[in-house]
Amino acid sequence: MGSFSWTHLLIIAVLFVLLFGAKRLPDAARGLGRSLRIFKSEVGQMQAESAAADTQTATPATPAQPQQLSAAAPQVQTPVAEPQQQGHKTL
Repeated sequence: MGSFSWTHLLIIAVLFVLLFGAKRLPDAARGLGRSLRIFKSEVGQMQAESAAADTQTATPATPAQPQQLSAAAPQVQTPVAEPQQQGHKTL
């Protein structure tokens, strides 16, 4: 039980020919083959991109060197003006 014998496979093949016709079966098989090739290439591209992303995250990025300000350079602070609201009174 559970396995197909040659008679089962023959009956399935005859049903396919009757349902789809002998002319449409080769076209359907070609279309299925193209679809599988496209799917396989897309999966390969996704795996390649994933591997490339993994290698980029695996190599640590060098942090930027902190900049030091010299003591002689004056530090200028610009005042921040608060926006004025017209038509509103504060209590």
